[in-house]
Amino acid sequence: KVKVVRDSFTMPQSDYALISVLKEKALNGGMHIKKSELLRAGLRLLAKSSPAQLKRAVAGLEKIKTGRPKKV
Repeated sequence: KVKVVRDSFTMPQSDYALISVLKEKALNGGMHIKKSELLRAGLRLLAKSSPAQLKRAVAGLEKIKTGRPKKV
């Protein structure tokens, strides 16, 4: 049995919306995919990239503050 790890992370709303877009794309291709499967597939694709490709991909990301917002 594979041990699983639960985690949380922060991302811009526009990036989070891409999850729905990609899930819809998968459905149109005849696949039902979960968010975690989609994220894991993306990690595996990034793992195959060269350091230069990874650097370009990360450089294109918007820098955001991490952590939970303060309660008002």
